Amino acid sequence: MTLVNHINSVMRRVPAWTLYVIGPMPAFWYLYLGLTGGLGAEPIRTLEQALGLFALKLMIAVLAVTPLRKLTGVNLIKFRRALGLMVFFYIAFHLTVWLFLDVQVASQIWDDIIKRPYITIGMAGFVLMLPLALTSNNWSIRKMGPTVWRRLHWLTYPTAILGAVHFVMLAKTWNAEPLTYLGIVLVLLVTRMRFPKWRSLVANT
Repeated sequence: MTLVNHINSVMRRVPAWTLYVIGPMPAFWYLYLGLTGGLGAEPIRTLEQALGLFALKLMIAVLAVTPLRKLTGVNLIKFRRALGLMVFFYIAFHLTVWLFLDVQVASQIWDDIIKRPYITIGMAGFVLMLPLALTSNNWSIRKMGPTVWRRLHWLTYPTAILGAVHFVMLAKTWNAEPLTYLGIVLVLLVTRMRFPKWRSLVANT
């Protein structure tokens, strides 16, 4: 048995629901650190940023599932929906910390969304995620039909770009880390594009 076959065999025995148990653990760990003084001088800001960055990492994992299968044969498709819902969980937690612990003043929230472009972009990404989270279930697939459901979930792609751009703009300087995440997102999106095969190009010339 090859290594890829062994990995796929092991993954088939792991239920997807385990991600719903394991996935939130880092968030609660960050929260624990924040409550016990383990997040430094600005625990709220650090917690907010840690949750957002973890969400972006999970989004990259979601985008990587299909290219990983095409390039290596490792099949993690069964975990993709759970990963996507974990992305939404972390973004919602990230937003909750910003709303209730960082801003706190209700009248200032709308002003920040309008006047600060990185917040505008972040909120746009969250809004695009709402229909994805609400329809990430078998009932929605049956009601909408697989084709319509898949087209709706193409919103994952602009959501990923908006999340990465939000991170870049949050840095406010040309920082290597957020640019690296943006680059990874763009590369993964390019790998999912369907380019004409070389034979088709030759035949049409």
